[in-house]
Amino acid sequence: MEQLLHTPEGVRDIYNGECARKLTVERKIRETMNLYGYRDIQTPGFEFFDIFRRERGSVASKDMFKFFDREGNTLVLRPDMTPSIARCAAKYYAEETIPVRLCYLGSTYTNNSSYQGRLKECTDAGAELIGDGGVQADAEMVALVIHCLLNAGLTEFQIELGHAGFFNGLLEEAGIREEDREELRGLFDNKNYFGIETRISQMSVAEEKKELFRRLPQLFGTEESLTLARELLAGKGVNRSRETAVVKAGDKASAAIEAVNRLENIYEILKAYGLQKYVSFDLGMMVTYRYYTGVIFKGYTYGTGDTIVSGGRYDTLMAQFGKDRPSVGFKISVDGLLTAMERQKIRVRTEGTDVLVVCGVGQMEQGISLAGELRQKGVRLAIYHLEDHSLEEYIQYGKRIGVDSIFHIVENEVRKIRLTD
Repeated sequence: MEQLLHTPEGVRDIYNGECARKLTVERKIRETMNLYGYRDIQTPGFEFFDIFRRERGSVASKDMFKFFDREGNTLVLRPDMTPSIARCAAKYYAEETIPVRLCYLGSTYTNNSSYQGRLKECTDAGAELIGDGGVQADAEMVALVIHCLLNAGLTEFQIELGHAGFFNGLLEEAGIREEDREELRGLFDNKNYFGIETRISQMSVAEEKKELFRRLPQLFGTEESLTLARELLAGKGVNRSRETAVVKAGDKASAAIEAVNRLENIYEILKAYGLQKYVSFDLGMMVTYRYYTGVIFKGYTYGTGDTIVSGGRYDTLMAQFGKDRPSVGFKISVDGLLTAMERQKIRVRTEGTDVLVVCGVGQMEQGISLAGELRQKGVRLAIYHLEDHSLEEYIQYGKRIGVDSIFHIVENEVRKIRLTD
């Protein structure tokens, strides 16, 4: 029987003050997304396996929780929100020609290894801008995620911008074989600089291209990293202006330069938002999901060992559901954000005031009357009676569950006992 009181590995209960703080943060994030014109959408907790299959670029099959329905169809608990939103948008907004703004809040489920210390059920909040391929949409998405974090109460964080086309462009220009590309992606993703150097040295690639890959881990930080990228793409030690660096449209060799151009344009718009201090660059950033095709970004803060934000542009995913529309989106790990805020000692002020009304002997009617008045003012409360427990027991209970005060009614007099600072 005792075993039934525990949760399975990778999931946990959230209760009392922690649950109240989580709901408060979720509400603030959702309100921020609504202020930007994003409308709420909910998708099922489980879907057909094909929605997330490898070809769509979502998580690996081994990391999904799978089961079968009565007809023998393979179902999965959703490991990733974006394919679900894309499927839903393709179905319900198929004829819409104006860009659609959607936001969500829900759980995702990943069957990861327990030694990683990660939860298998996570709460994600995010937004998707569907049908807009412009740089303004990219910048809006970054601005929105910054404002979501600020309104939740986080103040010290950084959003790093990269571009899926930059690394892919380098691979294309260097003529690296398809079978070697995945290996290189893995080395860069794991920041294995020794492995990168060793593998690049073994490849039959022009020396100037090898130098680009060697220098790629250095292309992070401020705007200067974009300038350095231009210099390297133009040739070692050669600086080239933005105008001359942009090659003709349709030239496959231009993918890396076009990625740098896009990032610069996004940054200029973010300056107009006044948010540039929260933004940096990492041209060596690898994609989280393979469906990302353009700008990609991740959010970091101290107090947690993982990203609290991930997002990017996915211009080909919608076409897999029959609606070819450019799109960009992000997700915030609510659990990761709360962990960081707790470790940074950021107080989350929960909505409303919780109190206990403790009625003395014969004071039930006055207690009900007082409770009615307080509830009309939006005060959350529960009524208790001294016939059941002592006042001191109620005081200790109130402290355990984090209530603000106790209204003690004795001899027709109301005495307020403050429990929190």
